[in-house]
This record gives sequence, structure tokens and C-alpha cells, in this order.
Amino acid sequence: MIKMTSLQEVFYTAIISALITLILGPMIIPVLRKMKFGQTVREEGPRTHLSKNGTPTMGGIIMIAAILLTTLTRAGGIQRDMMFALISIVGFGAIGFVDDYIKVVLKRSLGLRAYQKIIGQFALATALAIYQSQSSALGTSVIIPFLNTTIDLGVLYIPFIVFVTIATVNSVNLTDGLDGLASGVTMIVGVFFAVIAAHWGNTSIAIVSAALVGACLGFLKYNANPAQVFMGDTGSMALGGGIAAAAILMNISLIIPIVGGIYFAESLSVIIQVTSFKLTGKRVFKMSPLHHHFELEGWPETKVVLAFWATSVVLALVGFVAVI
Repeated sequence: MIKMTSLQEVFYTAIISALITLILGPMIIPVLRKMKFGQTVREEGPRTHLSKNGTPTMGGIIMIAAILLTTLTRAGGIQRDMMFALISIVGFGAIGFVDDYIKVVLKRSLGLRAYQKIIGQFALATALAIYQSQSSALGTSVIIPFLNTTIDLGVLYIPFIVFVTIATVNSVNLTDGLDGLASGVTMIVGVFFAVIAAHWGNTSIAIVSAALVGACLGFLKYNANPAQVFMGDTGSMALGGGIAAAAILMNISLIIPIVGGIYFAESLSVIIQVTSFKLTGKRVFKMSPLHHHFELEGWPETKVVLAFWATSVVLALVGFVAVI
């Protein structure tokens, strides 16, 4: 059983992070609006999104600040796992911030070039992989969901963890396409990692994950439909970095495709769409990522978001069965 003190710690940390986010929102959003950090919506997207043009973006700054403030005040000292989790959140968030800045402020629609993003992401992912391979009691082994056993990846461990990290970060980024979608899904996924970390006595990851959950919860006040602010790549990459770090630092990276099934589906839809179009000239989906397909099928945006949230809850429950 999970100790009550652990659950209380997770709960209080999440609430404090949510309150900090709620306080920072009215302070930062007007600044973003004043500096004209407005989102430019793709014209080829659903027509209902055109009304979102000019909505302030880069709101991920709010969540990153809340996570840092909460973690640093609740931890009572920074442990190494906690430090690397925060480095992952801030580091990937910084890459997203630069990308957003180039697109929004410098008005270069493509932002960072793909190779520039990958270089930064590769460096952060490699640092995380090397640290975990040298510090974890399991070494280069990872836990296999449902089987209650591990597999030693040996020399393949670092390349595997680098792939998992980069894939997770970019999948969360793809999920950020509807009001409240990425923040809501990540809040649910974050609850899973916070509870598992508390159950296993990993206080560092429990606190960081709880802070991430609270930041997402508070951000929904401003990001739920109709959104007052978007998180931008700043927020989505930071959240992806946090989820990847939590899984890797607990040696359960293989659980990400399960509890983060929505992320996986979003990425897979893009891969299928691009591959199909290049090979056959035909599209499998009306539009990718997947959430846009459902919109073009006639689903209201809020229905898509709620359906994806509900799916994430089910997947998180499956995740609990897989690792407990």
C-alpha cells in the first residue's frame, strides 16, 4: 500500500503548483499579449481554428516557472534524480522557447530547423541516458510492463533511451493542437507517474511529477476552450521532457506507449499519413495529427479533447496494472 504521507505529499505539491500557476497566469498572459506573442494558425487546418489567430502563445513559461518554484520549495534539498528531471523540463522547454521566439517574434514561420532541434534534444537525451545508466541500481536494464521482470539492454541502452526521450518530447508537441488537449492528457499521465513514484518511495520523482500535474491543472484555467493562452513549443516540449525523465529515472520507459497512448497515437497518425501520401499519393486521415482528423469528421473540439482525456484515464489505469 502507498503510505498516506506519500499521497499527502503528492496532493499538497500538486495543489501548491496549481495555485502558483493560477497566480502567475494573470501576471504573464497580459505581458505576452502586450508583446504581441500571438499564435498564427495554419490556414490548411480546420476552419474553426482561424478565430484563434492572435491568441498569446509561449504560455509554457507559466508552467515551467510553477514547476520550478514548487519543486524547489517542497523538496527540502535537490537530489540528483530531481535535478536531472528539472534539467530535462527546463532544457527541452528552452529549445521550445527558442523555436517559439523565432516563429512568433522574428516571424520566421518554420522556427528552428529540424536538425537544430534534434541536436539540442539529442544532447539533453544523451545526458539523461548516461546519467541513468551510471546511477540506477538496475544499470542498463529496464522494467518490462506486466511481466514483473527486467531486460538488460547493454550497449543498446543509451541509444534506446535517447530515442524514447526524443520521441516522447516530439509526440507531446504534436498532441498540443487543441485547447486543453496536451495539458489535460499530460496532467493525467503525470498523476500516474506521481502515484507510482510515491508507491515506490521515489520522493524526488513524486514531487516533480506532482508539480507537473499541478502546473497542468492550473494552466487549464487559461488553456481550456476557449483558450486565453497557448503553451506553445515552450510548454509542450517541457512537459514532454518531464514525462520522459520521470519514466526513465524510474526505469519504466517501456510504459510510455501505454500510459502515453494518446501521444503515441498522435505521432503514429503523422507517420502513417506522410508514409501513405509519399507511397500512394493518398491520405489515410483527413488531417494529421489524429485530433484534427476527428475535428474534420465533425466532432466539436471539446468532444475530441474530452474523449482523449477519458482515453488517457483508461490507459493510466492499465499502466497501474502493468507495473504494480
